[in-house]
Amino acid sequence: MEYVSNGLDGGKMIENDFLSTHDEISLREEVKHFVKSVDPELLRKMDRNEIDYPFEFLRQAADRKLLGLRFPKKYGGRELTWTAEMVALEEIGVLGMGLGCSYAMVSIVGEALNKFGTEWQKENFLKPIIRGEKVAAEGLTEPRGGSDFFGTETKAERKGKKWIINGEKRFIAGGKVADFYLIYARTDPKAPGHKALTAFLIERKMGVKIEEVYSLLGFRGMGTARIVFKNIEVPDEYRVGEVNGGAAVFNRMMVPERLTSATGALGAARTALEIAIKYSTKRKAFGMPIRNFQAINFKIAESVMKLDAARALVYTAAKAADESDKGLPIDPRRLVSEAKCFATDIGWEIVNVAMQILGGIGYTQIYPIERLLRDMRLAPIWTGSNEIMKLLIQHEVYKIIGMPSLDRDVEMDAMEWQKEIEKVYE
Repeated sequence: MEYVSNGLDGGKMIENDFLSTHDEISLREEVKHFVKSVDPELLRKMDRNEIDYPFEFLRQAADRKLLGLRFPKKYGGRELTWTAEMVALEEIGVLGMGLGCSYAMVSIVGEALNKFGTEWQKENFLKPIIRGEKVAAEGLTEPRGGSDFFGTETKAERKGKKWIINGEKRFIAGGKVADFYLIYARTDPKAPGHKALTAFLIERKMGVKIEEVYSLLGFRGMGTARIVFKNIEVPDEYRVGEVNGGAAVFNRMMVPERLTSATGALGAARTALEIAIKYSTKRKAFGMPIRNFQAINFKIAESVMKLDAARALVYTAAKAADESDKGLPIDPRRLVSEAKCFATDIGWEIVNVAMQILGGIGYTQIYPIERLLRDMRLAPIWTGSNEIMKLLIQHEVYKIIGMPSLDRDVEMDAMEWQKEIEKVYE
């Protein structure tokens, strides 16, 4: 399919469909139809905090078999690729961060269940979230630890065949209403964090207390809460993965966590940009459409260029995850971190540019730009702040640069390369 850079013909968007297979293009069209069917009043109700969670949206997505696309068919998925799921998520991102998060949570929590869960866990938790029958949430952040995930203070003490869990988690999307939570607790008080945590499933009915529901700048209507565990008894069959093996579960969950965050930002940024493009053809100043002014059309050109670059990086990262799943010796962590960092930063930038193009009217609720901007501000913060992404990227780069390589030794290309005595390092 040819590249289309025209947001004005009523159907084609600013997309790069030549990066996709025919099946992925068909999936994009399928998801577009679903997105188009979502009642705009749902978005308005969420932004007014009139609902606790978009339950009906999830059920509608489940009815169309659009949830858990990567997972096995026997659990309700379609056994599609990471790349295909990102195609779907980009379109869902058009609806904003809240609905994008509710959609992605099936992929995030589902990844832990699919890779590390028992058959009983898959039947009782993975299947229901793919069918839209249950709502899942994840508990990562604690009041005393944001980026320091492995500093988790929530504790789980083993008592026979049960675990007694005490602690709290905050900023939990869906925390107010979730049927169950995937959380991490310290099960070895002496070991370093990455060797001391274990993942657990905790059902809300086990006694989870909802202590705070946050009022947020954006990302509303998602029941974002602080939850508390006080002497909650959790049977061992609710443990996910090995005891003290929570790091493996967490690291795997971070692939969909960060990829979906990056891809949702693409959809939201694209939406804001398309609104600005259309507006620039209609709005006149000094006797002509403002698109004729370089101050405007260069902003559009630069935004499209950056959006294309971000999309290429996101889909490259998704492809790396696909190749890793095939058993190839590829660790997608660096590319996933790059995609999350770059796409969310660019998304935030593009939404701001779109508001600037609309001017004062963009600052009102006449257009959805102000909601997209409030939502998008969260993107560089959550699922691991972009500062943490850079920390991960540099770590992987330095690790790679120290490995044996077939690359040319370019230092020998200098005229006086042999003067080792001049190469002083200490």
